[in-house]
Amino acid sequence: MNKFAPDIKAAVETLRRGGIIVYPTDTVWGIGCDATNSEAVKRVFGLKKRADAKALITLVGSLAALERTADGIPDVAYELIECTDRPLTIVYDRPLPMAHISPELQAPDGTIGIRVTTEAFSSALCRTFGKPLVSTSANISGRPSPAVFKQIDPEIIAGVDYVCTSRRNEQPTENTKPSMVMRLSANGCFKILRS
Repeated sequence: MNKFAPDIKAAVETLRRGGIIVYPTDTVWGIGCDATNSEAVKRVFGLKKRADAKALITLVGSLAALERTADGIPDVAYELIECTDRPLTIVYDRPLPMAHISPELQAPDGTIGIRVTTEAFSSALCRTFGKPLVSTSANISGRPSPAVFKQIDPEIIAGVDYVCTSRRNEQPTENTKPSMVMRLSANGCFKILRS
């Protein structure tokens, strides 16, 4: 049995009820919710005290899930995801309508930032949940992102419906900073937004 299974089960039950969670990701500790649930997404914005105009990242657990979420994925995206040596969020032109992504996750120009996670816990969580997941650092906007669990502000912990128990005692790794963010259009044009 997967060592994360009970934790993932509890997290997924919370997500399916429209709740929000704190969980370990492939970068820093994050706040998550169902990316198709606008009310849950609004709660995340409120908890972080973040301006609505600053779109949040969406996390998926496989390339197949990416293909069910983003429209017009250029071929180079697959190469970038495969070859990058650190977590990479790619901003695509738009989500697929059938993905039912919350409008609050799209930038004013309609683009959406999506990262495919291969880290054990977050990828298993995404696959078990079966839908895209919001992934934003578990901090009040403007404060440092928590590389480890003990760095999470108590206000964040108190404001969510479930706090994952996995990986709480781990030390920082090489990926304990936010992901690189790249804008990638269907025509193949790209721009680094965060290195």
